[in-house]
Amino acid sequence: MSGHSDILVSHVTCDLAIIGGGPAGYVAAIRAAQLGAKVALVERERVGGVCLNHGCIPTKTLVESGSLYQKMRRCGDFGIVSEGEVRVDFSKIMARKDALVERLVGTVLELLKAHRVELIHGEARLLSPGRLQVSRDAAQLEEVECRRLIIATGTCPAEPELDGTALAGVVGSRHLLGVKRQPASLVVIGASVVGMEFASIFHSLGTKVTVLGRSSFLKSIDPQLSRRYRALCARRGLQVEIGLEFQGITPSEDGNLCVRYLAGGKEKHAHGEMVLLAAGCLPLSDGIGLEEAGIRRNDGGFVQVDEAMRTSAPDVYAAGDVTGGWMLAHVASHEGIVAAENALGRERTMDYRAVPNCVYTDPEIASVGMTEADAKQAGIDAAVSRFPLAASARALTMCAEEGMVRLVHERGSGAPRHAYHGAARQRADRGGCCRHQGRPDGIRPGRDAAPTPDAVGDVDGGGDGRR
Repeated sequence: MSGHSDILVSHVTCDLAIIGGGPAGYVAAIRAAQLGAKVALVERERVGGVCLNHGCIPTKTLVESGSLYQKMRRCGDFGIVSEGEVRVDFSKIMARKDALVERLVGTVLELLKAHRVELIHGEARLLSPGRLQVSRDAAQLEEVECRRLIIATGTCPAEPELDGTALAGVVGSRHLLGVKRQPASLVVIGASVVGMEFASIFHSLGTKVTVLGRSSFLKSIDPQLSRRYRALCARRGLQVEIGLEFQGITPSEDGNLCVRYLAGGKEKHAHGEMVLLAAGCLPLSDGIGLEEAGIRRNDGGFVQVDEAMRTSAPDVYAAGDVTGGWMLAHVASHEGIVAAENALGRERTMDYRAVPNCVYTDPEIASVGMTEADAKQAGIDAAVSRFPLAASARALTMCAEEGMVRLVHERGSGAPRHAYHGAARQRADRGGCCRHQGRPDGIRPGRDAAPTPDAVGDVDGGGDGRR
């Protein structure tokens, strides 16, 4: 025990213990329970993790509100007459977001209960690969003994080394999702996927947005599509500057915040009522006893795993963002399934060659499979086919002609695709299905980019039907 004031309140034994109740952890727990295991799931906050509580679900709720607002402003283009002003009620948007999060958290809790997963609230620390100590409220301890273990602790936002980050109004994504009043202006530091999604959301709701990036713009996206989207941002009045050296954040005379930076050696500044820090993330792997249990991490602190999600310690697996790589909820869930099945004696491996990936900007940017650069690096004789949405009859009927589809393929064959338009996610999902026809492992056919209206995989715990 950690001290005389700590009280051991219970001792739990199980077949499989899981640390972290996010998309990797809770899906792994349900899958293991489906296979007959006694499962204990340890979560220090709320089940659903960042995705459900502070990421995928709340942001996509705001995406839909912003999208509908923009469509209603253009309703005349569709022959619809609106009497009176269309305006944003930010408090109602945020209330809807909160209600949906609560509803979905409740759904996950019911799923765990239905599968008889024991949910333990508290901070977990490994005493050995088969023993956990969980610190609960009021200095109470719970000890968990398990035959197998999955680490699914996720990540947290990284804070840039920059003067002024402690000022009021300088926030991370989690705080921004909790604001009650819409900021009139917002400066986003970091042109990452997270940064650009928030920039697109608030811009669509009428906030003046400026995005500042140190070295890259949507670096995980096909370069041609990211260039097209950046040009569209400029046309829409969403300012983006890249290649900057940040100097600091200071209060400005008008009560806003001033972000000072160097661009091409010249001093410049951007003003905003709020500043969002979107500079990447760090693994939640410190202070949980990994080293003592013999679990290796890489230089960035991410847990090292093989294709079966095994760590360097016997009978210990890891899944989700804490392992690095693809930091996507649907990938984390599938990694959780693979880890759970292998922990219970099955043989599954991950295959990341056809992962649907979507950036929920307006329009969406989505991809599956190799980029043109990836194909060339792999020595593939790649060809690229392009189709502009301005030539699509369906896109024109939707007034959604901004965008294109790029198909990167080996000459003489069809293959992965990259899309930039209003329904890009669905196209990437279908491309992933085609890519994996007949393959039993990896991102299974039909495993869509999260969140998706097709929730069959979520309902059944992501299993493949094999018992």
